[in-house]
Amino acid sequence: MKIISYNINGIRSGINKGLSYWINIIKPDILCLQEIKAFPEQINTKIFDNLGYHHYWEPSKIKKGYSGVGILCKKKPIDVEYGIGVDTIDNEGRVLRIDLNNLSVISLYIPSGNDMKNRLDFKFFFMKNFFLHIKKIKNKLNNLIICGDYNICHHEIDIYDPIKNQEISGFLPKERKWMTNFLDLGFVDSFRSYVKEAHHYSWWSYRYNAKKNNKGWRIDYIMVSSSFKRKIKKAYLLPNVKYSDHCPVVLELY
Repeated sequence: MKIISYNINGIRSGINKGLSYWINIIKPDILCLQEIKAFPEQINTKIFDNLGYHHYWEPSKIKKGYSGVGILCKKKPIDVEYGIGVDTIDNEGRVLRIDLNNLSVISLYIPSGNDMKNRLDFKFFFMKNFFLHIKKIKNKLNNLIICGDYNICHHEIDIYDPIKNQEISGFLPKERKWMTNFLDLGFVDSFRSYVKEAHHYSWWSYRYNAKKNNKGWRIDYIMVSSSFKRKIKKAYLLPNVKYSDHCPVVLELY
């Protein structure tokens, strides 16, 4: 099974750039998308029907062209859950879960705290409530995979300049501690379980030739329940896929 997480930074733009062609080439069993920036009726979903995917969408309900997550899957889920039951979070379209026979998959988009004056408190509010939500459902859904843009670099190896960015949201000590505590609920960072080397990133600013100089951040993850660790066949990034300022994160399971 191949599972991919991808912050597409605007699905309509991605489609116009040839996203469906790429999907048809790489053929994921499950594709989790973040930052779709569209309502379902604004998306040409027929292209996903034609590729053989069931598709589910959780857009922002309060602002056009903002946030939103989606999941494409080859097998039809036995259940689909939208949001986590907290209106101020769910109104932004940041959590979507599908349940299959042998696993559950979440597409997650944690808020950015780059506007530290106005949005950092909401980011921590989201993180607290999402943590409690996962803690509550994890025993019921033991085989849980959480794909998404976490907007956090966990360790110094995950960011190109840990000294310069230590007071920037995305690499704050409190954010990194939350990530550690989240993993301690019983999750594995699938990429780091497979790749130990530095200089692997999933997001690059459009400014300052960041991508060309590989000045990036690894903020996109596929976290898997510890019970799935032995089933990890491969975990890797696709930095040369250029439909977004992020790159796809891939997990292959036995």
